[in-house]
Amino acid sequence: MTLQAQDFGRVAVLMGGWAAERDVSLVSGAAVLEGLQRRGVDAYGIDAGRDVLDVLARGGYDRVFNILHGRGGEDGVIQGALEVIGLPYTGSGVLGSAIAMDKYRTKLLLQSLGIPTPGFALIASEDDLDAAIGLGFPLMVKPALEGSSIGMSRANDADQLRTAWRLAAGYHSHVMAECWVTGAEYTAAILGREPLPLIKLETPHDFYDYDAKYHADDTRYLIPCGLDAAAEREMQALALRTFDAVAASGWGRVDILADGEGRPWVIEVNTVPGMTGHSLVPMAARAVGIDFDELVWRILAQTLEAR
Repeated sequence: MTLQAQDFGRVAVLMGGWAAERDVSLVSGAAVLEGLQRRGVDAYGIDAGRDVLDVLARGGYDRVFNILHGRGGEDGVIQGALEVIGLPYTGSGVLGSAIAMDKYRTKLLLQSLGIPTPGFALIASEDDLDAAIGLGFPLMVKPALEGSSIGMSRANDADQLRTAWRLAAGYHSHVMAECWVTGAEYTAAILGREPLPLIKLETPHDFYDYDAKYHADDTRYLIPCGLDAAAEREMQALALRTFDAVAASGWGRVDILADGEGRPWVIEVNTVPGMTGHSLVPMAARAVGIDFDELVWRILAQTLEAR
């Protein structure tokens, strides 16, 4: 039977929130809301505050499109709350959300499963800087519980490491240092159980940072990605294996670096990726003929399936 807009009932699009990625989430949420409404869905935008469960209860909603980025919305917190009140929601469940949001624990899991990921060390305090130095330079330094490249920087020596740690620690006390990989950067969007075409990212910045993601006009997004068909399939399979390893589901994105010899290294998993005009999942979807409105429809349709 063909799915109709009324089958979704009253839909809450959760956006904003209280994390460092609030501004990006508001832009993503506005785009998702407009896309669903264009398809006739009875959807309403909610800037989620600490009273979000009361707002949902008063609104009589039937399901939730979760487009909250970062802590509180992408880490299992809102997912657990929605489970308690019985509202179906898009994206990964409590476990997958919690694991993927924690970059350090994600990498521990990948390492244990033999999934290639760059060497890393947790910097929980200044006393841990020596362990990070032991990885060798250069290093990528990042908050362990943030997204959108917030608080990330490159460290080429011990002094820069200390500065980078202080910057990242301003967002969260747990900071992760990761061995720098020089090479090409790819991202694999996943919709349901299908990896979408890979996107190769090229930026004149040191890395694909916040400005390159959301503001810069000189970031290049290559689809096709330039790999031969066999190599692309292998990287897509690696992305799906990674997605499954962290118990992610529904939709998301896996970021991968390839070194100078072409060897892939998994960096992280995003379970509520951006849906802005610069975002990667809509780009990958368009490459296989799925426009934005159809993409958000398909993501929402997953809430009608048994979790």
